[in-house]
Amino acid sequence: MSSVNCHLFCLSVYYYRFHKEDCKDVARMIMELAVFEKMPDQAKISHEELERDGFCQNPFFECLVAEVSDEHRSKDGHTVVGYGLYYYTYSTWKGRSVYLEDLYVMPEFRGNGIGKGLMCKVAKVKKQCVRLQLAVLDWNSPARDFYAAKGAQDLTDSEGWHFIRFDGLSLDNLVKDAPKD
Repeated sequence: MSSVNCHLFCLSVYYYRFHKEDCKDVARMIMELAVFEKMPDQAKISHEELERDGFCQNPFFECLVAEVSDEHRSKDGHTVVGYGLYYYTYSTWKGRSVYLEDLYVMPEFRGNGIGKGLMCKVAKVKKQCVRLQLAVLDWNSPARDFYAAKGAQDLTDSEGWHFIRFDGLSLDNLVKDAPKD
């Protein structure tokens, strides 16, 4: 548990690796993030899928959550108010890496150090990784400024990298075109 500076009151925040019981809260916040990012139709994940993929023999991801005490619950009654979902990748140039897929704090709790706490906790559990990577939308200046203030480099500007994605039909076509075994 750690205390963070708050705008109106001192807030105690407990950070921990999420449990199965937290999957509904994480799924709720994933949808909140999708709405914030102006892509609510893109978020299709369910809490059941989070349970399946996060608690299997070889989990596809890990997740830390931030929880406040009952006395500081959100206006909607939630105590789990933020999350950082991440997974491990590998750089052929540098080695072990961690990718922070989502860092989210409910709007009414932003500005209290919870996002910083989650990001620092993810960095702490990095398992000897040489870097922490993430993506941020170009219009999300507050997030870009937040990461820059912590020392992050914008690789789009400095190295010209672009993120590329195959999904749906384009991914199906790649699978279909794979050489036969």
